[in-house]
Amino acid sequence: MKTVSVCFICLGNICRSPTAEGVMRHFVEEAQLTDRILIDSAGTGDWHIDEAPDERAQHAARQRGYELGMLRGRQLKSADFERFDLLVAMDERNITALRQVCPPAQRDKIHLLMEFVPETDDRWHGAREVVDPYFGGKEGFEQVLDQCEAACRGLIAELRARLLA
Repeated sequence: MKTVSVCFICLGNICRSPTAEGVMRHFVEEAQLTDRILIDSAGTGDWHIDEAPDERAQHAARQRGYELGMLRGRQLKSADFERFDLLVAMDERNITALRQVCPPAQRDKIHLLMEFVPETDDRWHGAREVVDPYFGGKEGFEQVLDQCEAACRGLIAELRARLLA
């Protein structure tokens, strides 16, 4: 059976990428594709290895029915470029970091999450980056969820098409 694997990437792997992972896990479960779409997240930095996601991210996610508490921060490893079909970054800073360490043959796997927002989404279509909420208030974590929900809807549609191809 054909599978596809996705790793969401941000700086520390405690806000944006675990939020994207949690949202995507939920959408994959709803679509009954848990055995076909494998999901993980990582950070380009090493500041939060083995830490749970930011409490503010967990709280905002929980309010929408997503559970992040079981996730733990980890740093991207060189083996991840081989292991994953897609490396989905939250912003240009992380795209740059990924490209600096990515083997040339694997660079086509690197994408921005917001690339997957459907054209029909008037609110987020055209946005390039998922906002970094770390130094702001709870509104930033809500915006991250809004952006992740929009982009993950588009991503799951694209992955479903890949699996059926």
